[in-house]
Amino acid sequence: INADKVLVSGFSCPRAGGDARAVFCCGFQDVKYCCDDPHSFFPYEHSYMWWLSVGALVGLSIAAVVLFAFIITVCVLCYLFISTKPRSKLDTGLSLQM
Repeated sequence: INADKVLVSGFSCPRAGGDARAVFCCGFQDVKYCCDDPHSFFPYEHSYMWWLSVGALVGLSIAAVVLFAFIITVCVLCYLFISTKPRSKLDTGLSLQM
């Protein structure tokens, strides 16, 4: 079944009447085709995949900045909490005499 929900009949590579060098089955579940490159998984130009990579890098960069800001905020709040505590000595209940 392809992306349009149409049943696609099975085929083997190379197809009859097709390129004899296209012996590999390439593509994804919804777009299958015969090709001559065993590493060709996508029937689009490489620039399309490059933009996917750029989008992933931008998303990961934003996530890293947000995580870094969160960690810095937690560190600052911990420092402020510790530094603003009153500095009273603990009362042990015993008075020491010499």
